[in-house]
Amino acid sequence: MDRKLFTPISIRNLTLSNRIVVAPMCQYSAVNGSATDWHLMHLGQLSISGSSLIFVEATAVEEKGRITPGCLGLYSDENQKALSKIIEFVKRYGNTKIGIQLAHAGRKASTQVPWKGGTPLNQDNSDSWQTVAPSSESYNSNWPLPIELNEEGLEYIKKCFVKSAKRAVEIGFDIIELHMAHGYLIHQFLSPISNKRKDKYGSCFENRIRYPLEIFKAIREEISTDYPLGVRFSATDWVENSSWDLREATQFAMKLKALGCDFFDVSSGGNSPKQEIISGPSYQTGFASHIKNKVGVPTIAVGQINEPLQAESIISTGQADMIAIGRGMLYNPRWAWHAAEVFKKECAYPPQYARAHHSLIGLPIPGNPQSK
Repeated sequence: MDRKLFTPISIRNLTLSNRIVVAPMCQYSAVNGSATDWHLMHLGQLSISGSSLIFVEATAVEEKGRITPGCLGLYSDENQKALSKIIEFVKRYGNTKIGIQLAHAGRKASTQVPWKGGTPLNQDNSDSWQTVAPSSESYNSNWPLPIELNEEGLEYIKKCFVKSAKRAVEIGFDIIELHMAHGYLIHQFLSPISNKRKDKYGSCFENRIRYPLEIFKAIREEISTDYPLGVRFSATDWVENSSWDLREATQFAMKLKALGCDFFDVSSGGNSPKQEIISGPSYQTGFASHIKNKVGVPTIAVGQINEPLQAESIISTGQADMIAIGRGMLYNPRWAWHAAEVFKKECAYPPQYARAHHSLIGLPIPGNPQSK
């Protein structure tokens, strides 16, 4: 049987060696938005994992766009310098391409890190800040009200996205993904749960998708025509009677395709505490499959994809073009190596680790050569 998981794929000018992607995973370990040695360790080890692409965690395009005070940003020269160090390491030692997920948290910003509860920061806390959103609608009753963005605020954030994208290209990221999922700012515009505006950016579907499309278009026009740019979006809110569902998500994907979107990373949920998610192995793959078949753009499937045979089945049956693994990679950073062993396929690994690879055990050790 012809296996597909370890076949290459191209996205514009970028060729990936296999279909295994490391999903963006927040580490909540930045200082003033700048990457630290933790990120160097975290991303460095994943860059030698044999996966074809790793995404840096959701990276804020302005200071107030961070989810927590510990979240990454790419809005200052200091942020750019710190991430450049990561890129230099990956390009020198890694065997993977590296991308970045640009984001703005909107009304879900200014929160505690997960191990301190993940709840909104007390507004008297010096680390907290005023959040913004499409409408003055809080995420939950015990969350602070965000300020509704006016036209000046909308234009400012759009420019922040463009500036951060240009910084990402400048320091050597291979690919950019815009975060329009999980209840963060751009998703807040897409969904009627969070978007109660009465102007041209709210109410009907065409108005709710207007600002997200404007951000995408502004970035697409500012970066090279051969540079890969994609979007992660939620395919549904998982809330009964909410119109943001797979039907609207598919129509939105069609609009993005027309503007030059190169790939879709299809997730779901995150915009309401009322969501009722039906989860399980590969539970979001059906959304990715629908988008792929209806829109005809390379698609990434995510969500509880943990086993090699499971991943291979998704790719070989045409449900998605790539699979992204998050928590599974934290637990087993050598996931791709082990999958390659299952299918007897080649997978990149650093020469420094060669003696750990099953096919190379027994190589001579300097100063202690093998006996004849």
